[in-house]
Amino acid sequence: MAAILGLGTTHYPGLWMNDEDMSLILKRTLNGKRLDPRLKDSSIWPDAMRQEWSDDDGTAAAGRHRVRCLAALHEQRRLLDEFQPDFVVMFGDDQYENFTEDIVPPFCVYLADEMYSRPYDVPETSTFPHINYWGEPRDAVFRHAGHPEGGRYLLNRLNQAGMALPYAYRLRYPRGLPHAFINTLLYLDAERRGFDHPVLPFHVNCYGGDLIRMHGGLMPPSETSAEPDPSSPGPRQCFQLGRAVGAALRDSPWRVALVASSSWSHAFLTPRHGWLYPDHDSDRALLEQLQRGDFRHWHELTTTQLEAAGQHALLNWIVLAGAMTELGQRPRIIDYIETYVFNANRCFAAFDPA
Repeated sequence: MAAILGLGTTHYPGLWMNDEDMSLILKRTLNGKRLDPRLKDSSIWPDAMRQEWSDDDGTAAAGRHRVRCLAALHEQRRLLDEFQPDFVVMFGDDQYENFTEDIVPPFCVYLADEMYSRPYDVPETSTFPHINYWGEPRDAVFRHAGHPEGGRYLLNRLNQAGMALPYAYRLRYPRGLPHAFINTLLYLDAERRGFDHPVLPFHVNCYGGDLIRMHGGLMPPSETSAEPDPSSPGPRQCFQLGRAVGAALRDSPWRVALVASSSWSHAFLTPRHGWLYPDHDSDRALLEQLQRGDFRHWHELTTTQLEAAGQHALLNWIVLAGAMTELGQRPRIIDYIETYVFNANRCFAAFDPA
């Protein structure tokens, strides 16, 4: 008999870095050319940001941030293990990893039997370090089982509902799963007990035209045409897709966990704060709506509103919200963690089975 568990979590790369490296994205912003030079003066930063940054570039705060995040992830892993899903559908984005100039699909479901990933094997030119919190080698390989049967079932039911989606039988990214998926799996297995639940990665294009122009955030934005590149699928489209996913899985023979992975407002994508820190006001409004289980505003958002608040990746959560709305499952907040220094606010939530 079908049963569905919903989880909202994060794939923040800083969590696999050591404390002294966790503020790397802010340091990159401070050293970049796009930032207004006045904002490099920490004396004019908000008090909470200066306290978090302190006199050690956020190193001590990183340790505290990690403890809270891993505690929430530990609880989510406990819920997963108790639920014992037949497979996990994970909504995540791609940032110039599997999808580059040759194709940028709005969505993509991976029908792989198994997936091998090398998350720490970053190029020598990368600003991200390969040294990680667990002390694992640069060439460490992680294997995760797929669930192509569940993927085919879901794709066929979505097609019947008028939502034909792209799909892929293999990964094209040399390092395996894109970071939104492999990081989430690393964090849900932070104690390294192994992750035996089969995974069905479900790509959501959260970055639209910015994906190519910014090479996944590694380059400053630029426009080369009066007509902008196509945008990401809109919140309404993602919400309706989520509803269709929920309806399809409700009629399935499986126990399925739906996991949406992303932080919320991203500092380096938030123009209203000069790309220095997240849009706390917009995130707090989303949190209040999530606490009430009221997602009417979520699917009425526009792409312009999301991008103004640096909430591009919230689309992953909006797909989940659509599924949970369809299934009548209400959320509970495990933790909500605000930050000025570690790029994005993080919410951890669970939608218990009805």
